[in-house]
Amino acid sequence: LCGLLCGAIAFSYAFFGIAPKYSSSIMLYVNNSSLSLGNTSFNISASDLSAAQSLVKTYIVMLENRTTLEEVIEKSDVDYNYKELKKKISATAVNETEVLKVTVTTEDPYESEKIANCIAEVLPQRISEIIEGSSMAVVDSAIANPQKVAPSITNYTAVGLILGVLICVIVLVILDLMDDTIHDEDYIINTYNYPILAKVPNLINTNTKGNSYYSQSYKTYKSSSKESR
Repeated sequence: LCGLLCGAIAFSYAFFGIAPKYSSSIMLYVNNSSLSLGNTSFNISASDLSAAQSLVKTYIVMLENRTTLEEVIEKSDVDYNYKELKKKISATAVNETEVLKVTVTTEDPYESEKIANCIAEVLPQRISEIIEGSSMAVVDSAIANPQKVAPSITNYTAVGLILGVLICVIVLVILDLMDDTIHDEDYIINTYNYPILAKVPNLINTNTKGNSYYSQSYKTYKSSSKESR
């Protein structure tokens, strides 16, 4: 019952208490065939890079800096500051290649689409301004996805059920460990080296054949006491 109750609470919280979130993604190809540092120019091919993902990490840092995000906010005309927008953006390399995937998650699927496509416009320009000879090409533009990505009602309900059962078990174990009441003769036999000389039967609630005499005697005694009064 405790598990079902906690599961119902978790389900209600996920369904009614958390605003659904929607994601849109863009994919950008990082092209860096030549670089210029001062007056020196040299070429870099994908095979010369020790890891293509290390190059993509550089662009992720440029994406998440304040200047880039403020430009995205201005272009997309959304009501966020750059710290809030940064929390809504995730970027990663696709299978350790030079393809960068940027995902925007907000409470509006069309807003996520708009911000992601603005990033596809702003980020290549920013990178070309900072790193000479580098460029980015849009592999896949963002589209509005009406299917929510969070919260997962199934996961919340499952966690609630598990926590409810665990809490119930912990409470029962604690109560059992703190219980110092002697419930039956087995406890005395297993705990102490004392013989059991007698056992007091339940004279009131028992209906067994062995104790029916005592039960009937108690009822007779009780009724005679009332008459004498």
